[in-house]
Amino acid sequence: MNVILFDDPSIRQDLSPFTLTRPVSEIRVGILTLTEKWEKHLNTKSSFQTIDYLQEKYPVKNSSDNVLINGAVCPDEKLINAISDLAEGQGLAKDGILIAARSANASIENIQQKEYGGEIVIIDQVWKIFHHNGFQIKADFELITKGKKSKDLKDPHTIVYGEVGKDIFIEEGAIIKAAILNAENGPIYLGKNTQVQEGSMIRGPFALCEGSHVNMGAKIRGDTTVGPHSKVGGEISNSVIFGFSNKGHDGFLGNSVIGEWCNLGADTNTSNLKNNYENIKIWNYKKGGFKDTGLQFCGLIMGDHSKCGINTMFNTGTVVGIGCNIFGDGFPRTFIPSFAWGGAAGFTTFQLNKMLDTAEKVYGRRNRTLEAVDKKILQHLFASTSTNRVWEKKTDKA
Repeated sequence: MNVILFDDPSIRQDLSPFTLTRPVSEIRVGILTLTEKWEKHLNTKSSFQTIDYLQEKYPVKNSSDNVLINGAVCPDEKLINAISDLAEGQGLAKDGILIAARSANASIENIQQKEYGGEIVIIDQVWKIFHHNGFQIKADFELITKGKKSKDLKDPHTIVYGEVGKDIFIEEGAIIKAAILNAENGPIYLGKNTQVQEGSMIRGPFALCEGSHVNMGAKIRGDTTVGPHSKVGGEISNSVIFGFSNKGHDGFLGNSVIGEWCNLGADTNTSNLKNNYENIKIWNYKKGGFKDTGLQFCGLIMGDHSKCGINTMFNTGTVVGIGCNIFGDGFPRTFIPSFAWGGAAGFTTFQLNKMLDTAEKVYGRRNRTLEAVDKKILQHLFASTSTNRVWEKKTDKA
C-alpha cells in the first residue's frame, strides 16, 4: 500500500505559522515528526498531499492502492489496525474529521466513512504541540528503542535517577559530562552525537535529537523536546524546538514551540502565565484574530527563520510569524506578522532579499544550502502574508 499524508485545509490554517513552510505531518511532537511516526509504525515511506506552493518540495506519489492519512493525527497500534482493515473506498472518521481513507485515485471524495470508536490524539492547534508533547515522548521512546540496546553511561560524575537502557536511552556518539538525569517521571532520550554538558540538570520526559547540545548549567524540565542540530541553555519547560534552532544562553522558555532556523538571543525570556491567571488567548491565522486556548500556561509560538536579539521579552501567548527579526526594549505586540523587523517601538518590513541573505548565512554555518525550492516558498510567503503587515498599508496611504 502507498501511504499519503494529507493536509486537512482547515487544520492547516489553525497550525500556522508552522504550516506556512511545511505540511502538517512535518510538525515535530514528541521525539519524532508526525511523518516519522507513521513511517515507523507502518514500516514504509510516505508522500504528501499538501497546499500547492509546498507540493514541489513535498511531492505526492500516487499508486493503484493508496492509503491517505490525516497528517495531524498521531498513530497508535489500535488505529493502525483499523486503517489496515479498510477496503477500497472506505474511510475512518472521528467526530466529523476524516482520519484515513483507502482510495485508488488518491482522492478523499466519495469515501464511505465509518466512525472510529477509539480515542485519537490530533494536533489541530499550535498549543497542542507542547500540550501533548510529554505523552508523545513516552510513546516515541517505546517505538524507537524497542529491540535496541542503549550505549553505556561511562561518565562517573553524572548522577542518574532511573535505569540506563530502560528509562534513559543513549544513542551512538552521545557525550554526557557531570550532569543530573532524572527519569523518574518519564524517559530521557539522548540521540546520536548529542552532548549534555557539565552541570546540566534534566528531568524527563525529555528528548535531545541527533546532533543537539544541552549547554553548561542548563535546567531542563519535563515534557521538552530539542529537535536535531539545536543548542539550548538556560531554563526550558514543556517546550518543543523543531530543529536547527538555538536558545543557547540563559533565559526562560516555557510552554512554547519554536520552528526551524530560529535563534533566541542571550537572556531572552518568555512569559507563560498571566498575572491574573486567566486563560491565554493567542493569534489564530484562520480566525484572523485572537482565540482562547483554554490554557493557563502558554508562552511563545515562533515560526521558521525568526530571530530575536539579547534581552528580548515576550509576553504571554505571543505568536511570531516566519522570517522575523525582533529586538529592542519592552514587550513587543503579541502577534508579530511574518517578515517583521523591530520590536515594542514599532515594526518595518524585513525585506525579502535581506532575509534570504541572512538565511543563506545561517544555512552555511550548518554546512547546508538554502535550495532554490526553499527560496521560492519564502518568496511566495513574503507576498501572501503582506496583508498582516499593517504598517505597509499605512505607508501606502501616506
